Amino acid sequence: MKKKASSFGTKLLMAALFLGVAAYFVIQGLQYLDDPLAVTLAYAYEVESTVDITGYMVREERVLADDSNGLLRIQRAEGERVAAGGTVASVYADQASLDRQAEIDSLESRVEQLQYARDLALAAETTRKLDAQIVHNLLQYRQYLAAGRLYDAESPALELRALVVKRDYSETGSGDAALQLQELGAQLLNLRSQAEGTVRRITAPEAGLYSAEVDGFETVLTPERLGELTPSQLGSLTADPAAASRVGKLVLGDAWYFAAVLPAADAVALQARQEELQGEQKTLLLRFSKGVDRDLPVTLESIGATENGRVVAVFRGTSYLRELTLLRQQRAQVITGAIKGIRVPKECLRAERAYLDGDGRPISEERTGIYCLVGRKARFKPVNVAYSADTFMLVTSTAEEEALRLRPGEQVIVSARGLYDGRVLD
Repeated sequence: MKKKASSFGTKLLMAALFLGVAAYFVIQGLQYLDDPLAVTLAYAYEVESTVDITGYMVREERVLADDSNGLLRIQRAEGERVAAGGTVASVYADQASLDRQAEIDSLESRVEQLQYARDLALAAETTRKLDAQIVHNLLQYRQYLAAGRLYDAESPALELRALVVKRDYSETGSGDAALQLQELGAQLLNLRSQAEGTVRRITAPEAGLYSAEVDGFETVLTPERLGELTPSQLGSLTADPAAASRVGKLVLGDAWYFAAVLPAADAVALQARQEELQGEQKTLLLRFSKGVDRDLPVTLESIGATENGRVVAVFRGTSYLRELTLLRQQRAQVITGAIKGIRVPKECLRAERAYLDGDGRPISEERTGIYCLVGRKARFKPVNVAYSADTFMLVTSTAEEEALRLRPGEQVIVSARGLYDGRVLD
């Protein structure tokens, strides 16, 4: 009987002990979850005010005539400036003519390299110095290749080739180089005489930037037509199939345009914003979603007639045209300005400042600001809201005293129980 009573008492004691430990952990967990003090870091931030648009890039363009029968070889890079009468492309009668031209190019490159090496060999440089330069370029070339930096490796590779040729002729002398130059000159003369009559040049009728892309909008979208386009017309544009050329086109002048459809109210707001900025010798900024990695300065050139609450807005730019030759239909943003401030969570903002008077009684006054954790104390810092989003705000300090100014990098208090200015927080 005593054994049963002892066993029951032990079980009761164990149960009480278990409940006590469980209650302790529950209380600690609730206190942890209900900890009222939460702080975060304030930091400098900038929010841009933008208008999203979609439109077409418009340039003054001239499609080059494609009356060539043969193998076409383009001689210009995209966006390269071509003078009037400058060669744009060459047309070869057959594959043999094209192969002959490739051989001519190779020999001309060899001649240039030999002339360079011959001139350098005349300088008073020792063989040891040349060897050191070759080793240095070899190591640099290997480092670039190992890092996958192929573009950077191109320069030391060209230098290395010239140094090796120079090293060769530093021992054999300039006489050998002169003999090879004479032989190469004779080969070039022979090849050029064979090429006569098999190659025809296509030249630029006027000066401009070369572009290989012909999309059919060159004759549909012109700067002269922009003023008469309606939103429905701009939205239903189709390319002209007759405007086709293997040769490419020339982009003329220095100006380019971007025509986009947007709500009439947005266009009026952009025009008003531009008038504000023009007084400060500034312009709007246009940012394309792809194709160019910089913001482009533009002016709002014109706003068309309203159609169902929408208008065609034409923006004009005069810079970076050579980077825009491949762009046509684009999504973009018009950046009208930027708001700078200190970013903090919206929960940080307080509508009043609380403090204790000389008798320890709490007093509050209407004043917009934020509490910061300075050392172990809560300090109220007055601010003005410059921008408000869903989860954060940009604020600027309004305090005259230096010690009360809010700065980036400070710890702002998001939540705390019984918060007042000067309270010591554990």
